[in-house]
Amino acid sequence: MTERPDGGTAVKCSGCGITVQTTSPELPGYIPEKLLTREPVICQRCFRIKNYNETSSVTVNQDEFLKLLSQIGDKDALVIHIVDIFDFEGSLISGLQRFVGSNPVILAVNKTDLLPKVTNWNKVRNWVQKQAKEQGLRTEEIVLCSAKKNQGFDRLLDVVSELRGNRDVYVVGATNVGKSTLINRLIRDYSDMEQELTTSRYPGTTLDMVNIPLDDGKHIIDTPGIVYPWRFSEIVSRQDLSAIMPDKPLKPAAYQLDAGQTLFFGGMARFDFVEGQHQSFTCYINGGLKIHRTKLERADQLFADHAGELLSPPTRDQLAEMPEWTRHEFRVPRKSPSDIYISGLGWIRVNSENGALVAVHAPRGVRVLLRPALI
Repeated sequence: MTERPDGGTAVKCSGCGITVQTTSPELPGYIPEKLLTREPVICQRCFRIKNYNETSSVTVNQDEFLKLLSQIGDKDALVIHIVDIFDFEGSLISGLQRFVGSNPVILAVNKTDLLPKVTNWNKVRNWVQKQAKEQGLRTEEIVLCSAKKNQGFDRLLDVVSELRGNRDVYVVGATNVGKSTLINRLIRDYSDMEQELTTSRYPGTTLDMVNIPLDDGKHIIDTPGIVYPWRFSEIVSRQDLSAIMPDKPLKPAAYQLDAGQTLFFGGMARFDFVEGQHQSFTCYINGGLKIHRTKLERADQLFADHAGELLSPPTRDQLAEMPEWTRHEFRVPRKSPSDIYISGLGWIRVNSENGALVAVHAPRGVRVLLRPALI
């Protein structure tokens, strides 16, 4: 604990919620002592993220995350679980029901601005409801929203007002789902506080609980983002995050493929059409990642010769620091609209009803699965 020069109690960073300290620059919450008297108090890490788009390797132990989450089940609270529609399965908190107990849950599906404008939103909502149910998550309400574009935000606030009663509101989510952006909107609209939470595209920006007072004496509590190692955003270098994480609507790229053809997504992953009739596949991948088509029989040699150059990002040096690729094979059933989903990278829509045998090569540990088609 750090005492202020004026003898007051411990101070928390207004950006990430961590208790600040003045002795160890390599640990969370460090701030030079001479800056303790400035308002708002902001730790060195948050200052660098906010002003220079930098970050550091400071993280909080995973066990600490789970310990913080487990407190919610003992409270009478309303829980807002924010997920990223671009990485739905990767950002859904596994076993959340175990942590929140009988408290009501609002599922806020963020980043809907990334989906094509012609999207059928009722179908998306039904898809989310079905997927959440299969994961064992009970929800009072599902709200499709975009914190960035302020879409669906009024609806979310209405639902919070309807369900909150005399409760605190806990906001939970994985890293990089837009949690802090959403809470900053709440701060601006519904609180007298002048500070904002630190937002960045780097994982794990919020390090501790951040309590935001409401007019009725209750609080909105922002919890740390859970770091899930199966997401691409957790294994790529910081400079490559912008290549895989979209910041504008996805432009679906359709490819007519014959069996025995391969698509490379930069040097991040590869998709093989192994067996089946000539058919089309639509890639929902960030435009910053170039797609390269080749023959399956040449794919291994092409990667060996050109990974990190023609097939990039990542660069050859960065590729050496990433896990080796693992092959995942899927048989897509006939008359079953399906996506091949790669956590944090996007998905490939199988458009034909004729079925297919496909495979994905991705870094070891990254979640790859066959799911009902989102779009």
